[in-house]
Amino acid sequence: MCPQTATAADAILGNLDELLPDLEALYKDVHSHPELSMRESRTAGIAAERLKAAGYEVTTGVGKTGVVGLLRNGDGPTVMLRADMDALPVKEATGLPYASDVTAADGDGHTTPVMHACGHDIHVAWLAGAAALLARHRDAWRGTLMPVFQPGEETAQGAQAMIDDGITKRFPKPDVILGQHVMPIPAGAIASRSGVVTSAGDSFEIRLFGRGAHGSMPQASVDPVVMAASTVMRLQTIVSREVAPTDAVVVTIGALQAGTKENVIPDEAIIKLNVRTFDDAVRTRVLDAIRRIVNAESAAAGAPKPPEIVALDRYRMVQNDPGATRRVIGAFADHFGAERVTETKPTTASEDFGTFGAEWKVPSVFWFVGGTDPDLYAKLKSENRLGELPTNHNPRFAPIIHPTLETGVQAMVVASQAWLGA
Repeated sequence: MCPQTATAADAILGNLDELLPDLEALYKDVHSHPELSMRESRTAGIAAERLKAAGYEVTTGVGKTGVVGLLRNGDGPTVMLRADMDALPVKEATGLPYASDVTAADGDGHTTPVMHACGHDIHVAWLAGAAALLARHRDAWRGTLMPVFQPGEETAQGAQAMIDDGITKRFPKPDVILGQHVMPIPAGAIASRSGVVTSAGDSFEIRLFGRGAHGSMPQASVDPVVMAASTVMRLQTIVSREVAPTDAVVVTIGALQAGTKENVIPDEAIIKLNVRTFDDAVRTRVLDAIRRIVNAESAAAGAPKPPEIVALDRYRMVQNDPGATRRVIGAFADHFGAERVTETKPTTASEDFGTFGAEWKVPSVFWFVGGTDPDLYAKLKSENRLGELPTNHNPRFAPIIHPTLETGVQAMVVASQAWLGA
């Protein structure tokens, strides 16, 4: 796909075709060897070696497995490019010849299949490719490039771990932070927006306490199964009855665990839930409502002690800086053509990318790159069947390699050049 007009990034991207076979091999290798969050040692090692080979100063082990590269190329802005590396505890069902058959111990010590079901494997290949091309063509830009391979995005640990390990003190402050994510939109397309891009995400584990008894003697029990069922049903009313229809909120119960046998009333039940919001005030209201309902249902059941509500993870909203976004989108439109660059709506997916910009207090821009076969997408859209597309986190999620791979590399180079090539 040819750019619509000549851009400053064209000289850098002139060698991309030569690099694509190597990047495709890298993508397939990382896809075949997925690693769970905060355990991305192999992937981090590959990223570090590639940066070193391209001439970057490389620091490893930042936030446990994070990798930071620096390429100083004269006076000019500092641009941070970020890619996440971790995979998910999902059994792959793509049928691809390079599909993962990896298993690993999860945080609870249970063996689980592991898959790159969210596309972080192609994120690694994108950043490796962009970093290599920019290093080869230092005559085309000025400033400092800082590629960051981040661990633990799927558990909301990685960005904060890198911050806790001093990334904002040990490395130059960026003028802008840039990141992207593969999504089930047509391959070759790019989508972004000014303002909120992804939602805030909060996950909790709730432990409800009852009193066990024989199933034939319910009068001797405080049944946590009934307590949990009532709680789950009441939690559904938060969105329908406590939040304005104009405010988008998602409250999902992902797990309800209680008991082991049909004639034994257990002592406790566990609920795991996830909340997505786009407004801080709405988030506060929803979380307060969850606590109120959980405690009230426990009290109504006569529970022997109050419930435990433990936060599992939290994602901030990702908010694109308006001025920086206009600059990036303008560069994309010049390079790819306006027809390939669209404005997206805020998505209820969550990301910890925004943590870096919030901590450094610098503008950041995040965008989406399509990974779905355009013909398949068009067919399903015309038949009103887009809901059948495997989305991120689905066992069948598998972006088509081309043009997804080259589009992502191009986007990173073009966005970088909006600052470094100025």
